[in-house]
Amino acid sequence: MITRRFAVLLLFGIPLPVLLPSPWLAVLGVVLGGGVIAAVDAMMAGALTAATLHRDGDRTIWLGDRATVTLTVVNDGDRELRLAVRDSWVPSAGAGPLRHRVTLGPGEKRSLETTLFPVRHGNRPAVRVTLRSYGPFGLAYRQRSRGWNTSRTPAWNLRVLPHFPSRRILPEKLSRMRVIDGSQVTRGRGQGTEFDALRSYVLGDDVRSIDWRGTARAGHVVVRTWRPERDRRVYCVLDTGRTSAVRVAGVPRLDAAIDAALLLSVLATRAEDRVDLLALDAEVRARVDHGGQNQKLTRLIDGMASLEPALVETDYTLLATELLRRGRKKSLVVIFTALDVAPMIAGLLPLLPKIAARHHVIVAGTRDPEVTRLAELPAQFRAADVHTAAAAQRTFAERERVAKVLGRFGATVVDAEPGELASRVADLYLLLKATGRL
Repeated sequence: MITRRFAVLLLFGIPLPVLLPSPWLAVLGVVLGGGVIAAVDAMMAGALTAATLHRDGDRTIWLGDRATVTLTVVNDGDRELRLAVRDSWVPSAGAGPLRHRVTLGPGEKRSLETTLFPVRHGNRPAVRVTLRSYGPFGLAYRQRSRGWNTSRTPAWNLRVLPHFPSRRILPEKLSRMRVIDGSQVTRGRGQGTEFDALRSYVLGDDVRSIDWRGTARAGHVVVRTWRPERDRRVYCVLDTGRTSAVRVAGVPRLDAAIDAALLLSVLATRAEDRVDLLALDAEVRARVDHGGQNQKLTRLIDGMASLEPALVETDYTLLATELLRRGRKKSLVVIFTALDVAPMIAGLLPLLPKIAARHHVIVAGTRDPEVTRLAELPAQFRAADVHTAAAAQRTFAERERVAKVLGRFGATVVDAEPGELASRVADLYLLLKATGRL
């Protein structure tokens, strides 16, 4: 194939023969001569089969961070290679630069860096590396088919974990959890506590905590210490139906829910509770069981990374089936969904009494701050502003009505803006631990 340089060469070469007696034959000669030179240039270009590709770099990052992936091009042939390399990724990977020009001698290799700034969580794969081999004059090049380039492309997938902005408040929540643990031990036995260990009696200890059998064996007075109950069950339920695709304050509702679920999962894991994940709409999209006390958060985070909103109605009977088949042990069920009237009345409300009879249920939804702003009349308002404020206040009234109905059926409702949802849910979890209700 010819390049732009060949077209420029003809553009300057064709007008010259017009001055000769037979200009058309001369023009034909110039075109044929240029074609022969271009053909020779293409033949002198290095063979594409001599190029070998390898990748290295980041495989997993958090959404909002940058990743660097290196493509190494090796010339395994005995001729010089002048290559144009296009490294294509899916658009949401935010890759760049995509095009590179390299010249490689025999046995030489070159590393080409691509910086990725993904805009969505999930898998962001490399698509294809396209190679062009240019001749020494730059008039023509060799390029193989798309299928051949795809087969030569080294596979690479960047796993983008969900955005976790609430991790900045994680140290504060962990500190509060340690205070709760300490106060439970100091206060002694109570609701939501279990036996921890024996220690020597000190002045001020409650005499009701004295273990007389242990005292007889030890030869001095010992008391029992207590701690908050461990190994409690926490279910994080993510609604991935059509309402989760709505953007609230510029953030998809599902992303705000994932952020809150991540913070709650970290806290519960540090408190030695068992955390399970269930994401569903018309079908179950992700199911992650704790599987053991020492399991890390890796599986939970990885399970949330691939979640995307689906434009279907959520079937809450799947949730009820999952929860009711898992035994009668009381657990904390946190449902991250939209507090809209129609989905609640048709979906969750009919099943909530059965779920709340066995478990402590929290329903968490995001409130749009723009609706809050529109509900207030400006100092200088028009008739249209009055109608807008009335519509916004009606929206709030409907959400409050839904919250009251949910509370009447046994659920605790958290209705907060996206930036506050994670903190509010975490505070409620810590309150349940402190009061011994979990």
